[in-house]
Amino acid sequence: MNATNKKEQFWLSTPLEQMTPVQWESLCDGCGKCCLLKIQEAETQQVRTTKICCRLLNTRTCKCSNYRERFRYVDDCIKLNPTNIKTITWLPKSCAYRLVKEKKGLPDWHPLMTKDLQSTIKSGHSVKSFVVHPALVNKPIITYLLEEV
Repeated sequence: MNATNKKEQFWLSTPLEQMTPVQWESLCDGCGKCCLLKIQEAETQQVRTTKICCRLLNTRTCKCSNYRERFRYVDDCIKLNPTNIKTITWLPKSCAYRLVKEKKGLPDWHPLMTKDLQSTIKSGHSVKSFVVHPALVNKPIITYLLEEV
């Protein structure tokens, strides 16, 4: 049984467009999957995810090491918002923004369900166990491709 009751589950009744900044930010489970390098295959246009993370991702905590100023240091960092969330197709299947958009419930391990900010890492649903910092990349990028995140 999770630690959240129906009354506290704002994401079930509040559209993404009407969420407060605090509610919006709390949807992020801290998995780090959106901070993984993506490549687009030339022939198929398919977006593939790699094990290589953004240089700002703290690989122990799966949090951005400079969240407030990330756009200053990472040109292609994307700020998720209620508008672009509708068209971004590469978000992981477990991403709360995607799940809320699709009118699905959050997984039992999500911090909003458990009231534990470490529950994503503790449950094994973060990138912590396999992520590679870009400074450590020493093989062709294709060797770092993931099947699914």
